[in-house]
Amino acid sequence: MDHTSSVGLRKTGRRKCAVAQVRIIEGTGQLTINQRPGVPYLQYNPAYLLAAQGALDVTELTNRYDTIVKTKGGGLTGQAEAIKLGLARALCSLHIKHRKALKPQGYLTRNPLRKERKKYGLKKARKAPQFSKR
Repeated sequence: MDHTSSVGLRKTGRRKCAVAQVRIIEGTGQLTINQRPGVPYLQYNPAYLLAAQGALDVTELTNRYDTIVKTKGGGLTGQAEAIKLGLARALCSLHIKHRKALKPQGYLTRNPLRKERKKYGLKKARKAPQFSKR
């Protein structure tokens, strides 16, 4: 019951300031991020690669779909987590049975943590200037 066409299935994932537009199409399992191969883009970091491709591993579709990603904003960690969410959402749109595999492992949960704003009178969000008693 695949609903992908030649254009593919598009979903968006977000994390911190990073936004990833994920498109999956039938193929051989290649990961392309910003028109570059995914492994060098994620600096061969196993944690980033697991985040970016983990949803395909869980649903056992690693070699059936190519993943094409456009991402911007944030750093590599945020981008990898945004790809993770976008890919999981795309797989759920592909077939409802994938949701049962992805949901318990946290692939469909958006992480709401963001950078806390700096407050006046402080050096950073919570770091105060050194206190002098006299």
